[in-house]
Amino acid sequence: MTSEDAGAALAPPQVARVNSTTSVPPASDFAYPRGHLGHLSEQEEAALADFKALCEERGYFQPGPPASHDDATLLRFLRARKWVPADAFQQFKTTEDWRVANDIDVLYRTIDLNAYEQSRRLVITYHSLILTSIHYPITPTHTRPAQYPQWTGRRDRRGIPLYLFEVRHLDSKTVSEYERLGANTTFSEARTDGKTPSGLLRLFALYENLTRFSQPFCTQLLDREPADVPITMSTNIVDISGVGLKQFWNLKSHMQAASQLATAHYPETLDRIFIIGAPMFFSTVWGWIKRWFDPITVSKIFVLSAAEVKPTLESFIDPRNIPKKYGGELEFGFGQLPVPDPSWDGVISWESGYTSFPAGPLLWEDIDDGKRVACVSYGTKEGKKLAERVCTMPKMWPPAKEEGQEEVEVKGDEKAEAAEPAAETEAKKDDTVTNGKSLEKLNISDEEKRQDAAADLPSAAPAAAA
Repeated sequence: MTSEDAGAALAPPQVARVNSTTSVPPASDFAYPRGHLGHLSEQEEAALADFKALCEERGYFQPGPPASHDDATLLRFLRARKWVPADAFQQFKTTEDWRVANDIDVLYRTIDLNAYEQSRRLVITYHSLILTSIHYPITPTHTRPAQYPQWTGRRDRRGIPLYLFEVRHLDSKTVSEYERLGANTTFSEARTDGKTPSGLLRLFALYENLTRFSQPFCTQLLDREPADVPITMSTNIVDISGVGLKQFWNLKSHMQAASQLATAHYPETLDRIFIIGAPMFFSTVWGWIKRWFDPITVSKIFVLSAAEVKPTLESFIDPRNIPKKYGGELEFGFGQLPVPDPSWDGVISWESGYTSFPAGPLLWEDIDDGKRVACVSYGTKEGKKLAERVCTMPKMWPPAKEEGQEEVEVKGDEKAEAAEPAAETEAKKDDTVTNGKSLEKLNISDEEKRQDAAADLPSAAPAAAA
């Protein structure tokens, strides 16, 4: 190997131009909110209707009222499968069968709180578990924090929840111990199909928390633009500083399995991932890391150099909501519970002595004849099932329909479609944040790339965009 070859092998990862301008309103990214509820084209409305009819015909959807699944959830599967109802149904059916076979709802509602927190933080206790009936209390002894994505309690400029993930503590020994301790139990009353590892099932309690707590909560907060779109995605900062090549390789199987299940059963819950602190060898490992994910998910990943972190994050996230470690103003450390946002003041009414959201499974439930929603804490603690109200807030979404509302929405989308070419031309004039030469072309404003990537996936394959 020549010195030039050696230098090239150690070169820092370089990614193509990222058109994430600070002057372009965040709502314009990916043509958002097009393709989301309330902002559908006539073709997309027709695809949704056909999808619902197909699901109902096959016994996987009941229109209600109340409906067994809301439109925002169904649209995630349609977007993931490029608006082909038959393909969306295949993935939806696979997911619903998986949820029933593994009692996912029971898992979320009855998981032992210590086991849930162990999954949230992936804090491993190095002693045998004391099993008591079907309940599994865990007494912390020696622990090593290795967090999975944590909700900061904050949102990006569009109101999408902001998650952080610090990878360097997630080593193979930690993961192996976590999987060993939970190899034969879900730490809940849930039964399993025997096909999905119990350790991974516990991790999916965290995805349930995303889709059933964080996203519904952010949907009810209307201090965002556009406020009429239900939140179904997340924005993620992934810090890989200090991660070695061996560590990447040792985590391969675990991360790949978790990613495949997530993309198969929680499609279109990821808006974008900002990778921070990429080591010098990252360009070498990126070629095989990206194979862990489907093409659409890869198109949502953006690798930032140290100089690009602050300006890029600020173009998507208000500085007060960016952790100080990344140039913002928020006091937040990995493993922390969500930090209450001052914007919640006057909106949330805390109860039962709470002043912030606790750890564990949380669900939103209608109260006061549907005029308010209550956050209820579930799980099992010391053998006892919990169902404790944490707070209440006004129910702001879905808004009450007014006469002629649907016609106005269709006309609005037609107007947006007509104006889009001019908007794209104007956006190109703005200064952009760049990442050097192309390792993987990741263009934030390119919706067509996602659609082309989805088209390359097998039509009946269960995996889709995260």
